[in-house]
Amino acid sequence: MNAKIKGKIWKYGDDINTDIIFPGKYTYTITEPKEMAQHALEDVDPSFAKNVMQGDILVVGKNFGCGSSREQAVLCLKYAGISVIIAKSFARIFFRNAINLGLPIIVCPKLFENVKEGDLLTVDFSNGIIIHNNEEYQFPALPPSVLEIIEAGGLIPYVKMKVRR
Repeated sequence: MNAKIKGKIWKYGDDINTDIIFPGKYTYTITEPKEMAQHALEDVDPSFAKNVMQGDILVVGKNFGCGSSREQAVLCLKYAGISVIIAKSFARIFFRNAINLGLPIIVCPKLFENVKEGDLLTVDFSNGIIIHNNEEYQFPALPPSVLEIIEAGGLIPYVKMKVRR
């Protein structure tokens, strides 16, 4: 994983559930992550999947990823190009799924009120700092074991890598 990520912000509010992230009507019909990405956030922002770019950053409110425990919600964002999700708070199951699937997530409540969609952010994972308009926001550094899982691309590739050693 890059120690620093710079990207454009997509911003959404509180209580975005897994059915909003990846519409439930596709749960059993779409199985390929690249196809899932084409439907990411379509119920809240129909333009998202068409306009998101590789490396963009999602900044969201509280309780992001609440609802059912569907991995598709993480996969569609990851394959759409989102490089990191920064939230006021995450639903615990989404948090775990994101780590398991290798998508970096950060809790930084102060950031949400001070950014707008389209702004640029730099995330420095090594130092636990987010930079926006020359202001710095601290976030709790991800534990080394979590960083290793993310760097490997998720929990399954991480375990496979460890077993081969």
